[in-house]
Amino acid sequence: MDNNEKDMISEENTDAEINEEALDEEDAASEYNDMAVHIEEIENALAEANDNYRRLFAEYDNYRKRTAKEKSETFTNATIKCVEEILPVFDSFERAVESECTDENYKNGMLMIYGQLKAFFEKLDVKEVAGVGSEFDPNIHNAISKADSEEYATNIVCQVYMKGYKLGDKLVRPAMVVVAN
Repeated sequence: MDNNEKDMISEENTDAEINEEALDEEDAASEYNDMAVHIEEIENALAEANDNYRRLFAEYDNYRKRTAKEKSETFTNATIKCVEEILPVFDSFERAVESECTDENYKNGMLMIYGQLKAFFEKLDVKEVAGVGSEFDPNIHNAISKADSEEYATNIVCQVYMKGYKLGDKLVRPAMVVVAN
């Protein structure tokens, strides 16, 4: 082989090596780009899963709070219903205690029962609404009439026919009152 042929073969080998290196670089760049796309897809999937998790957690937290509130309201409403049913008995005991009685044992027994009912209402946080001398409030009072009164100013409760009660902030029964003119 002469030198020319050797140079040509050498140039062809060099060109082939350069092409092969260029192909290797292109493959590496392509592989890098494919890996970057794959990483980006994984990051997007992770972000979406994280977003779904946060939404699900918030939804569960709202559900938990809502059911706790409903449970509390159900208990309060049931207690109010129970108190509504017992109030006429309590009113009767109150009238019996205030009436004249010659039998001391009977009177003491009535006072004991009345005290137990009163203690029961205190445990349940049942309180009497404002009565005589308080300003008329249509939210807690039921005005059955108006009366001229020199003793009380206008729009002041001057007489109570039936006491009203509240359980916490909820009205159980409005007070039936007479309001001063």
